[in-house]
Amino acid sequence: MAAEYTRNFSIIAHIDHGKTTLSDRLLEATQTISQREAQDQLLDSMDLERERGITIKSHPVTMNYEAKDGNTYRLNLADTPGHVDFSYEVSRSLAACEGALLLVDAAQGVEAQTVANLHLANQAGLKVIPVINKIDLPNADVDAVKKQLEDILAIPAEEAIEASAKKGIGIEEILEAVVERIPAPTPDTAESMRSLVFDSVFDQFRGVVSYIRVMGGEIKRGTGIRTMATGKTYEVKEVGVFTPKQTALDSLQTGDVGYLIANMKSSAEVKIGDTITESRVPAEEPLPGFQDIQPMVFAGIYPVTTDDFEQLKLAMGKLQINDAAFSYQSESSAALGFGFRCGFLGLLHMEIVQERLRREFNMDVISTYPGVVYKVKKTSGEEIEVDNPTYLPEPQEIEEIMEPTVKAYIMTPNDYIGDLMKLVAEKRGMLVNTETLDHNRVMMTSIMPLNEILVDFNDRLKSITRGYGSMDYEHAEYQSGKLVKMDILIAGESVDAFSVIVHRDKAEYRGRHLAAKLKDVIPQQLFTVAIQATIGGKIIARETISAMRKNVTAKCYGGDISRKRKLLEKQKEGKKKMKAIGKVNIRCVHQGAQNG
Repeated sequence: MAAEYTRNFSIIAHIDHGKTTLSDRLLEATQTISQREAQDQLLDSMDLERERGITIKSHPVTMNYEAKDGNTYRLNLADTPGHVDFSYEVSRSLAACEGALLLVDAAQGVEAQTVANLHLANQAGLKVIPVINKIDLPNADVDAVKKQLEDILAIPAEEAIEASAKKGIGIEEILEAVVERIPAPTPDTAESMRSLVFDSVFDQFRGVVSYIRVMGGEIKRGTGIRTMATGKTYEVKEVGVFTPKQTALDSLQTGDVGYLIANMKSSAEVKIGDTITESRVPAEEPLPGFQDIQPMVFAGIYPVTTDDFEQLKLAMGKLQINDAAFSYQSESSAALGFGFRCGFLGLLHMEIVQERLRREFNMDVISTYPGVVYKVKKTSGEEIEVDNPTYLPEPQEIEEIMEPTVKAYIMTPNDYIGDLMKLVAEKRGMLVNTETLDHNRVMMTSIMPLNEILVDFNDRLKSITRGYGSMDYEHAEYQSGKLVKMDILIAGESVDAFSVIVHRDKAEYRGRHLAAKLKDVIPQQLFTVAIQATIGGKIIARETISAMRKNVTAKCYGGDISRKRKLLEKQKEGKKKMKAIGKVNIRCVHQGAQNG
C-alpha cells in the first residue's frame, strides 16, 4: 500500500486508563479480528499481562480501515505499557510512529504518567490526539478533564474526542481523527533501504524475530541485509505484518511496520535501535537509534539448584532479547553460589522478570534485596561505582559515598497533602515545589533518594491517598549521604547476600526489621542460632533462635536423680559442640526470606 495511505500511531496513557480496551475496540471496528476471535486484552499475549490487567510489552498490529473519504488506509497501531517502569518500552514504540492517541480517564483526570508520556511523544515530534475515555462512568467529569488538558498539558480542549472504549462510544471518530490528523510517513532521504529495529522476540523454532519500521525503500524475502551495529550480513527468510498474528507478505515498503525473520540464531545478533540496510548497496549512515537505558535497580538472581546455572544463563539471554532494558552479568556469592547481578528499571520490572523466568523458562530462582548504584570516592582520590554491597571498600578507605536521587512528581487530592509531606520527609526527601492543578488536586515536586522509594513508597502513596494519588519520577543527580554497609551474621558467619547499604540514621531500624524477619523464616536447629546485624564490627541488632530440645530423660522412670542429671549434662555438651561446628543452610533460609 502506498505510503500516503499509511498511518502509524501509538496509544499512550497512565496505567489503567483503558489503552488495551481501546485497542480491542479498534480491532473490532476495523474487522481485523472476527467475532469468533474477539476476546478482552487481545494484544496482551502474556498470561502475566492478562492476570494483572497491565501491559508489559508493546504490541504492534496492522488494521485496514475504509474511511469516509472512500479510501482504504493501513493503520499500524502499537499498544504501550502505562507503568513508569516501562517508559523505555513506550519510547521505542513512539520511534516507529508519526502520531499518538493520548488517553485520559474521564473520572481520574490527568495523572503523573500521562504528563511523562506526553513529553516522550513531544520529544519524538509526534502529532498527539487527546481522547477522554470512560465517559460512561457515573463519576466522569469531562469538563474538568478538558480544563486539565488545557491547563496542565497545553492541549486545546476542542481537539479532545469523548469516548468509552468499554461501550464502543466514539470509536468511529477516533479512527477518522487518526486518518485526518496524523501525517503519512515521509520517505527516507537515503538512497538505500533503511529500517529501524524497535523490538524483537526470540522464537525457539524460527530464531530471532525483529520488529521493524521501514523508513525508506523496500524489503522482501530473499533480500541480503546488513545490521549496521554489528556489520553482519543475513538473508531475509520472511517479512510480514501483525494482524494481530504474524501474517507473511511479499514485501514491506516505506512507512510499513511489521516483522522480519532472517537467519539470526542468537539473541546477541540483533540490537534494539539498530538500522537494517541492504548488503549490496548499504546506507552510509544509520538511523538515529534509542539511547542506551540505564538500569535503576540492581539485585542478584540465583538458581535454587546450583546445577541450573547454565540453564539460567541461557534463559536470561533469551529474555534480554525480549526486554532490552534488562541487563545481567555473572557473579558469585559464598552463601548462594553462582548467579547473576541483574539491572532493572524498577521494582515492578524486577518482579515481572523473575515471574517470566519461572513461567516461560521453568526456572526456580531466588533474589537478593534490591539496591541501587552508589558512587564511592576513596581516600586515594579514585572514584568507583558500587552496585553490590559486597564490593564496598573498607570504611577507612572511603572518603565519601554518593547515592542517586530522583525528581518525583506526585499528583494528589488536596486532602492528603499533609500526610504525603510526612511520607516524603520520612523517606529523606525534600519538597521543592507545590503546584495547584485545579480546585481539587495539586502536584508536589520533591527530590528523594532512589533507594528510599524502591520498596514500599508507591504502595504507601496509594494507601494514604485512597488510590487517587499517582507518581512519576525521573533520574536526578547524585548527592552525598551518611551511608554505611550493614552486614548480617547468622551463627557467627557473615552472609554476603543479606548485606545492604543503608543510611546511618535508619540502620538500627532496618537491622532489627531484617533480623526479626530472618528469625521467622530460619527453621529451628539442634543448637542456638544468633542472628546479628552489624556495622563495621559493632552489633546494632540481635535475634536468637532457641535450639530444638529432645527430652532425653523421657526413658527414665523414677530412680536416682543423678542419672537424669548425667543425661542432661551429656546433651548440654553435645549442643555446645554442635554450636561450634553447626551450619545453617542459607540457600533455604534465603528462599524463605524472599517468600516472607
